Amino acid sequence: MEIQTIKKMEKVALKTSRVDFWKLGFALFFMVGVLSYSFMTSGGVPNNMFLAVAALFGAYMAMNIGANDVANNVGPAVGSKALTLGGAIVIAAIFEASGAFIAGGEVVSTIKKGIIDIDAFGGDTDAFIWAMMAALLSAALWLNFATMAKAPVSTTHSIVGGVMGAGIAAAGFSIVAWGTMGKIAASWVISPVLGGLIAAGFLFAIKKTIVYKEDKIEAAQKWVPFYVALMSWAFITYLTLKGLKKMWPSIVSGFNEVMFFTLPVTKKPSFEVAASFGLIVAIAVFFIVKKRVASRGSTMENSRGGVNLLFTIPLIFAAALLSFAHGANDVANAIGPLAAISDAVMTGSVSAKAGIPIWVMAVGAIGISIGLALYGPKLIKTVGTEITELDQMRAFSVAMAAAITVIIASQLGLPVSSTHIAVGGVFGVGFLREYLATTKEEEVIRKEMLDLEEDKRTVKALNSERTALEAKEAKSKADYQRIVELYRIIDEEEEQLKVDKKQLKKSENVKYVKRDAVKKIAAAWLITVPAAATLSAVIFFMIRGLMV
Repeated sequence: MEIQTIKKMEKVALKTSRVDFWKLGFALFFMVGVLSYSFMTSGGVPNNMFLAVAALFGAYMAMNIGANDVANNVGPAVGSKALTLGGAIVIAAIFEASGAFIAGGEVVSTIKKGIIDIDAFGGDTDAFIWAMMAALLSAALWLNFATMAKAPVSTTHSIVGGVMGAGIAAAGFSIVAWGTMGKIAASWVISPVLGGLIAAGFLFAIKKTIVYKEDKIEAAQKWVPFYVALMSWAFITYLTLKGLKKMWPSIVSGFNEVMFFTLPVTKKPSFEVAASFGLIVAIAVFFIVKKRVASRGSTMENSRGGVNLLFTIPLIFAAALLSFAHGANDVANAIGPLAAISDAVMTGSVSAKAGIPIWVMAVGAIGISIGLALYGPKLIKTVGTEITELDQMRAFSVAMAAAITVIIASQLGLPVSSTHIAVGGVFGVGFLREYLATTKEEEVIRKEMLDLEEDKRTVKALNSERTALEAKEAKSKADYQRIVELYRIIDEEEEQLKVDKKQLKKSENVKYVKRDAVKKIAAAWLITVPAAATLSAVIFFMIRGLMV
């Protein structure tokens, strides 16, 4: 029997190692392909070897973004079973790449978030190239480690730490814009708290207006179209503000040519314009969903499960739109430093803005998709199932929080992280479940405590009666029978008391959020910037030591 078990374990281990080998092989094939292409197409250019190696680092970074960060967009939908893991990977890969290619922009800031002063390099192109290479590699290595530890972290914070560490190593602490770093540190608290509060608020509203109603079908027909329309408004507004900002001038130009009214020509969309687009879509969605929900009224179950099914399709759209916006924005985390290196190698100078060659954009877009497909499932499962149990309503609330928090934060000028918002939203719905369960169970717990005290008094009375009978000198046959009966009853009552105490303790300690997950993720968030910065400084000194 033991031999058979060992053979089965060996078989599983062999199969797992074979899959891991193929994953690693495919990832290496992509990275080597990027390295070769970059080297061959930049022949004759001074420092082209730096560009080829930087392209390799950029491909590695892009895959790690796909493996870690994208899970936040699709994890809740997978955890709620609105999407299968395979379906989520396909949707995310398509829309991440589309967002990067379509709306990723033609120009990117070479120094992410303006955290270091580019003039501090004093026109030293080599030092700048080394710093950007160190930033890319350190951020990628940190993300790789976090993914292995199943900790969703911010890729923006990873590259920020990498750039800061390399900048300090190259030009000292004065190069860092510490005010900007302070805002980034503030986002460690602002992002998850805002995301958690908004997600919990929406879930509570859904419960109060639909789940807690006797006639859930009627309540759903009234409120689900409103919630889905609100979601549509939030996502179109979010997508316009964040996903389309880099191609906004082209959109406005095309729009003004065909419409009977014109939009103001601006570099990026204003909140008013984005909100107006969102409102138009939301109105149309409201009537479409209202008709659809009404048609399902006769077949819908009057239960929580029946209501849950109504949020499945909106969740799929949410995962797609979040992925598109993420691809449009966060692809710069992979290709920003790479574009900076490419620009420095080709022009021989250091600039604050750099054009993005199509091949550089492809490295980011394709790399994110490959990383998601190969190594994303681990983090998708973490976000979707290993923090708290999610269903469609809870996942819907998390998706709403992801969009609305970014909108609020952008208008108030607050620094936020999309990763922290999404994970904070998952925490928020989990802690709300704990609070509601505790509140709901309070009356039950009080009743259980009263029953427990009553049972204790009963046992005490029975023991007193038994003691009195045993102390009696002249016992009748009935007395002996009663003593035996009392022993049996007391044993049964004491056994039941033990069961009731365990049940009461369980009721008093309802935990719907896994505390170990909270501690691990919070610790990873706190050390992301300093860890990436330290690693980047070490890598910079290594590169400089090899080159000087």
